[in-house]
Amino acid sequence: MSNRSSLRDVLVMGGGPAGSTVANLLAQAGHDVLLLEKETFPRFHIGESLLPIDLPIFERLGVRLDPAVFLRKDGAEFLDERTGQAATFLFAEGLPGTPTHAYQVERATFDHALLEAAQAQGVDVREGTAVSEVDLDGAPDRVRVLTAQGAHEARYLVDATGQDAFLARRHRTAEPYQGFGRVAIFRHHEGLSPAVAAELARTGNIKVLIVPEGWMWVIPLSGARLSVGIVSRNAVQGTQLLDEAFAASPLLQRLTAGTSATAPRVIRNFSYRNQVAHGPRWACAGDAACFLDPVFSSGVSLAMLSGSSLADALTPALRAGSEGAPTLLAGHAARMHTGYKSFSGLIRRFYDHALVRSLFFHDTENEIYRAGITSVLGGDLWRDDNAFQQILLRFEESAEAGTSRRARRA
Repeated sequence: MSNRSSLRDVLVMGGGPAGSTVANLLAQAGHDVLLLEKETFPRFHIGESLLPIDLPIFERLGVRLDPAVFLRKDGAEFLDERTGQAATFLFAEGLPGTPTHAYQVERATFDHALLEAAQAQGVDVREGTAVSEVDLDGAPDRVRVLTAQGAHEARYLVDATGQDAFLARRHRTAEPYQGFGRVAIFRHHEGLSPAVAAELARTGNIKVLIVPEGWMWVIPLSGARLSVGIVSRNAVQGTQLLDEAFAASPLLQRLTAGTSATAPRVIRNFSYRNQVAHGPRWACAGDAACFLDPVFSSGVSLAMLSGSSLADALTPALRAGSEGAPTLLAGHAARMHTGYKSFSGLIRRFYDHALVRSLFFHDTENEIYRAGITSVLGGDLWRDDNAFQQILLRFEESAEAGTSRRARRA
């Protein structure tokens, strides 16, 4: 039997990368953390390509990614088979200090490893426990959640429920991103030929294919497997778009020859931001706060970054008993806003194919920015020496100002 108090320090809803990260770091700091996860791990999840910026977080979490299980990723390759244009960005060529590699992961195994690491740090993990109700206003010094197994109270609540976005849906504060991807169709291919598997494993690079409807990802995984998907800005129905893209791609036909494919899956309307992502004694982390677009693999990395940033802000407040202060997360919110704006600026450019050709395929014109582009692709977003990132931030600030002006006129 546990001898813990019935009032926990922190209650985390969701055991994905954001929830496991914030819970792990808070427990390391000596806080009493309860994590409720509605599913039982391991479970399938998409989003298999990580960024180099995750490596320092893994060290903090006490997580080691076994290279026999997770494939090393050196960078990203952009290809347009219609024009023959191609470009490779290696993380080792980023600005000084940007980590030089990342990993391709099977999310079921990866997420389970993160959750087990949190449990090893002392987090009380309850799988198969879905939260049905949240009371943020019932008492001034605590929050309360209800599950089928009973009620729980804590001094602070973290919503890390991913794209379920429990509090954003409840508060109706989820705002879709306009012009980003609206549907993703994907499947796995198993049994790659030894030659193809060796070819892909040499760099582990993600391949991003430019197609008329949007773009495609080609992610090599350990065990001679390949994850392939297409993202469209159009609200297409069914899975025909993926089959058509395969038929038009000599590269995909070559890589997947002789493989067996899983049934295709579809995800819709996944690009949004939570306009109110924190309040007194509660905060949203990871996809529950914002999900941009899968194109530059920012989802898992921003989730873990938001979890670590939130833990760093919460720890001293919990020790001082000031976790209910309304301005507690001002710095955390500003930091994450910089990350979201940087990637959203890059995403907006990516869906303009003319800008893609200028940005990625014309080395001479953009050589001065190449290291900065690479560092942004690596998720190294909090530095003051990246001229390319500053352009992205100014672009997004201008777009936000234009949106505000149009809203006032309306």
